[in-house]
Amino acid sequence: MTKAIRPRSRKVRVLATLGPASNTPEMIQQLFEAGADAFRINMSHGDQASKVPLFEAIRGLEKKLGRPTTILADLQGPKLRVGKFAEGKILLERGQTFVLDRDSAPGDATRVQLPHREIFEAAHADARLLLDDGKLVLRVTEATPERLTTVVEVGGPLSNNKGLNVPDMVLPMAALTEKDRSDLAFAVEQGADWIALSFVQRPEDLMEARRLIGGKAALLAKIEKPSAIARLDEIMEQCDGVMVARGDLGVELPPQSVPPLQKRIVETARRLGRPVIVATQMLESMIESPSPTRAEVSDVATAVYDGADSIMLSAESAAGKWPCESVAMMNSIADAVERDPAHGDRVHFTVTRPDPTTADALAEAAKSIARTVSATAIVCFTLSGSTARRIARERPTVPIMVLTPKLETARRTGLLWGTHAVHTRDVESFEEMVAKAKRMALRHKLADAGDRVVVCAGVPFKTPGSTNVLHVVTIVGDELKNYTGPTES
Repeated sequence: MTKAIRPRSRKVRVLATLGPASNTPEMIQQLFEAGADAFRINMSHGDQASKVPLFEAIRGLEKKLGRPTTILADLQGPKLRVGKFAEGKILLERGQTFVLDRDSAPGDATRVQLPHREIFEAAHADARLLLDDGKLVLRVTEATPERLTTVVEVGGPLSNNKGLNVPDMVLPMAALTEKDRSDLAFAVEQGADWIALSFVQRPEDLMEARRLIGGKAALLAKIEKPSAIARLDEIMEQCDGVMVARGDLGVELPPQSVPPLQKRIVETARRLGRPVIVATQMLESMIESPSPTRAEVSDVATAVYDGADSIMLSAESAAGKWPCESVAMMNSIADAVERDPAHGDRVHFTVTRPDPTTADALAEAAKSIARTVSATAIVCFTLSGSTARRIARERPTVPIMVLTPKLETARRTGLLWGTHAVHTRDVESFEEMVAKAKRMALRHKLADAGDRVVVCAGVPFKTPGSTNVLHVVTIVGDELKNYTGPTES
């Protein structure tokens, strides 16, 4: 690492999706400078070869700026679509009967192929089928293993291969397709820090992904199916983080149901100590406009007030006309919210009771002590990142500096609230820990002479999950001047 980058002034992280509008090293650096803390690579679009330069550019930026940078690879997941029509397009009228069947012949105004055996297995009378992002609604009146007879409740034009959502069914299909397995292996090989699994329905969906990842990346579950809500706690127990994917969630549920569900998912993630991302259409109008609507600003602000770890831009930064402006706007909204004197109280609406462990007790104590003694930072030494996650769950009022000898741990914390990760040499003794904490707090501008810093670590050192030390130190101010040891980040 070449130099110390001053930590962001805000604690919520900004995740920017890369795409045609932001696929060069120059643009990726501009997005970082505008406020992006982490980058999402969407595996749904383009081939794997087109993603290699994105991984390389992000890692190049990491070396250039001396700051561990997070990459999230987002898998496409199973896509449900109807077949083709003889004329390419039909018009469905409200009240008419329409059939979906297993016949591969081109469709017409009365029927079309549905090439998904699993839907026929799970379908039942009165289930809804939503077509073309929910624009058309069909209601099943009769279901057999070969044929679904429906009545059109909301009609409109329907063309070849339009998408299909089935909010009233739990489908007997794996969350990973063959494409996803290939993309997952590719992303892990390229060094992705997080793998996002789409259309999770149940905790079992995460098990294959976890096995394929093999500990080389963290696993994130995208919550975008109503069936996932029913087993939310179980799903979160099986993953390392979650995303409130409001796009498909808003298709399969009434729009008015999404805001309370968003709050429930964020609250559950906070309670269980999982980083949570709020995503989709946050600044949607900035795809075309250089400024957002007031409603969009309020939407982003709500996610920050709720205590989300990260807020995400999709098409705004990937394919919009104003990618850097979108990131800068999200950055400025978050800054403004966190400067609100009421923000600290609001993010603690969620009660995060510690588990009866030494590590959880110390994480809660670190927050309390930092506030009581007016510390300027909490410095935690960690191998796996679990100490950082525990402290971040408490939402302390001061920044959390994460010092780790494992680069992959430093990168994975990029989605975690309030953290500033530094990849650095490990310590061997209590005295070395105290001295390094002081130097790093000074070098990264988290403390000045006379400031207090709370230090959290585990003894014996180099033992994952052994957090058992909490120490308050006072910065003298000459720690860097008198240091003659090895070069540090």
